[in-house]
Amino acid sequence: MDTSSAGLGMVRNLSQYIGFFLAFVSAGFLIVATWTDCWMQNADDSLEVSTKCRGLWWECVTNVFDGITTCDEYDSIYAEHPLKLVATRGLMITADILAGFGFIFLLLGLDCVKFLTDESHIKLKICYVAGITLIIGGVPGIIGSVWYAIDVYVERSSLIINNVFLGIQYKFGWSCWLGMIGSLGCFLCGALLISCHYFFKEARYSRNHSYSSRKTYLRTRSQMSKAYSPPQTETAKMYAVGTRV
Repeated sequence: MDTSSAGLGMVRNLSQYIGFFLAFVSAGFLIVATWTDCWMQNADDSLEVSTKCRGLWWECVTNVFDGITTCDEYDSIYAEHPLKLVATRGLMITADILAGFGFIFLLLGLDCVKFLTDESHIKLKICYVAGITLIIGGVPGIIGSVWYAIDVYVERSSLIINNVFLGIQYKFGWSCWLGMIGSLGCFLCGALLISCHYFFKEARYSRNHSYSSRKTYLRTRSQMSKAYSPPQTETAKMYAVGTRV
């Protein structure tokens, strides 16, 4: 029993640390993706002497010879912007907030953190809530990233198919990749935490049920032994009387 409990404890700690690492990296990737400037970059490098990147909030141009970068912010958020830009902003900000809350919940649910209650089943429920929050946070992240990438790809493909050359063509950049990877990381971390919740909950129930059954069996056996006492023979009675005398 003690060996089994120690093994489950080691597996639980390992799963918590893996989930913590995945949640930290995934939330970080989503936040970095939202606030960086390379959601799409120029694809015709051979014809350009600068690297152009467009983000959700500004556009930057980097000269390939001297490495100087200049950035121009977009108009006010109240101005009219393309639907792709506005929707992706909203989806990514939502994903950032949910992933951040999921990471905080997971941090509070770690067994090594004594900020809240130290009850094992309470910690397990907190990690379960963290997993649900991370999965929900990954949904707007993956929708915004994939939608943006598909829109950039379709726009570029239509220009190539129609033989339209506008001087520069774009492909989706590393910020978009970070958004997709961060969202997939949220899904993976959430699935791990939820699976661990049900696994350890079942293991805890089985252990408690086994202990309860054993305790009930011992109590019943003790009661039966008290209720039944074998009759003494005449020799035993004479020996008992002689002993008392």
